[in-house]
Amino acid sequence: MPIGLIALALGGFGIGLTEFVIMGLLPEVATDFRVSEATAGWLISGYALAVVLGALLLTAAVTRFERKPVLAVLMVLFIAGNVLSALAPDYWTMMIGRIIAALSHGAFFGVGAVVAANMVAPTKKAGAIAIMFTGLTAANVLGVPFGTMLGQATGWRSTFWAITGIGVLALAGILALVPSTGSGDAAPGGLRSELRAFRSGQVWLSILVTILGYGGMFGAFTYIAFTLTEVTGFSSSTVPWLLILFGVGLFIGNTVGGKAADKNVDRTLIVVLSALVAVLVVFALTSGNQPMTIASMVLLGGFGFATVPGLQMRVMKYANNAPTLASGANIGAFNVGNALGAWLGGVTITAGLGYTSPIWAGAGTTVLGLVVMAFAAADAKRSQIVATDSDTRAVANASL
Repeated sequence: MPIGLIALALGGFGIGLTEFVIMGLLPEVATDFRVSEATAGWLISGYALAVVLGALLLTAAVTRFERKPVLAVLMVLFIAGNVLSALAPDYWTMMIGRIIAALSHGAFFGVGAVVAANMVAPTKKAGAIAIMFTGLTAANVLGVPFGTMLGQATGWRSTFWAITGIGVLALAGILALVPSTGSGDAAPGGLRSELRAFRSGQVWLSILVTILGYGGMFGAFTYIAFTLTEVTGFSSSTVPWLLILFGVGLFIGNTVGGKAADKNVDRTLIVVLSALVAVLVVFALTSGNQPMTIASMVLLGGFGFATVPGLQMRVMKYANNAPTLASGANIGAFNVGNALGAWLGGVTITAGLGYTSPIWAGAGTTVLGLVVMAFAAADAKRSQIVATDSDTRAVANASL
């Protein structure tokens, strides 16, 4: 394994911690700023929407620059956002800090995914991307639960100071371990070549699957602290330990999903999305049962994150020789899904449908993602058959 992948995973760990840890601290943040649960949830949705802007605008702006310095600058931006979050005297200052940190997120993973894929052989690209995203899973397995416990014990601000320290370590790791990779992509024309990747219908279908499939999982997860305490009956002190189980599922799903996607990406995504729908339905139906909820947490994390390497590899595959902006756009799509899921969950809770309603909304969103994925796979297969037939006829005509 190239050592540079470790540095990328370290950066992913810090960014993943910023994105996800607030879910376990949402009740404390809502109380401190004297806002409702749904309003506090916008700290998640606002972050996600800012990721989309960063993924598109910042990635487009840096396509011609050497990737290693770009990753370092993005990490500096991430650190600054978390310092502001830790110092925030009110809700809107906290939101600004979240937005600043989020702007680095999409571009970091978009550029980082391309760097990771270029470090290994073509048959191991999804696995390399999975290693980079291991930082996100480690953030959930270790960072989020312990960050939640830290925040509950010493105040939620202490968690963001700890994240700032991790960001500094990640910056040092990037500078020391990530190799210089040259500037821009292999395709000539810079940004214009990058934009041509979006002429592919399969790129757009992949992005839509990312929004719907990941958004379904995230919608169920956004308000999980309220579901666990208000529906299942766990105490708030138990929530961090349950988040560890969710993180274990993420780690396993990310690893297995990456290996499976290297063999057949479309089949992997269809199977995983189907399983995710089933898990969400069972979770919603049995959320009052503690043992079933524990099992559902593990499976939700596993199948929810098993989609990530395949979704990222698929959009890069159909972007051909200009993958950086398409990769960044798909990272943005993950966070459009995050925002969509959090918004739908907030709407259902505000409508008085209870704390299991975000899970049902997530199941419905994932079903839509599965339908789009099935169509995309069938369309890709038809196109491949047509292209093969055309090549065969061309060879036959040339031999006459």
